[in-house]
Amino acid sequence: MAARVLVVDDHPLTREALGALLRSHGFELAGFAADGEEAIATAAETQPDVILLDLLMPGLDGLSALPRLREAAPGCEVVVLTASGTEENLLAAIRGGAAGYLLKTESPDRIAEFLDGVVNGEAALSGPVARRLLDQVRSGRRGSGVPDRIASALSARELEVLRLAAEGLDNRVIAGRLGISRSTVKHHLEAVYAKLGVHGRMEAVREGVRRGMVPL
Repeated sequence: MAARVLVVDDHPLTREALGALLRSHGFELAGFAADGEEAIATAAETQPDVILLDLLMPGLDGLSALPRLREAAPGCEVVVLTASGTEENLLAAIRGGAAGYLLKTESPDRIAEFLDGVVNGEAALSGPVARRLLDQVRSGRRGSGVPDRIASALSARELEVLRLAAEGLDNRVIAGRLGISRSTVKHHLEAVYAKLGVHGRMEAVREGVRRGMVPL
């Protein structure tokens, strides 16, 4: 069954171009929205699998809308697609629960490839964005490297999955490495998110490094 995507962008031409791109790569369009408020209402009505979200929009912007979108459609993943690659916006999006942060300079085929990965439980980060996140993790790392009580709450398998995710491996590769199914990998990651109090893969890796659970 094709994944259903809600496209949120205030520029009509961009919305149409993204819609055509997604259809050509086998996605189904759940709808379009031009601002945050419209996106929240449409997400609640259509319950898409993925929301492709611009940040800079009139009225309710993408960052402000992000946590409300996740509440309106709890089963969806939100991927930011923006021209803004600032560290402030990146970290705010991750804290808000984004599963990906893509720059509009990405090629159309690459955007579709990233979205396909998100549908399968993977994170989506443009190269320059990934570098900024890595720099942020390094600068915020705790010096002791001693696991804390939350680290000890993770099972051995959950910790193993988190560490492999931190290496940049997708769910398919992790499943093959550990001899388990992709759905089991996804289940372990969801347990990690709940125990760390985070909303997605990128934030879990960052928190794992900060807590000394994951080596750089």
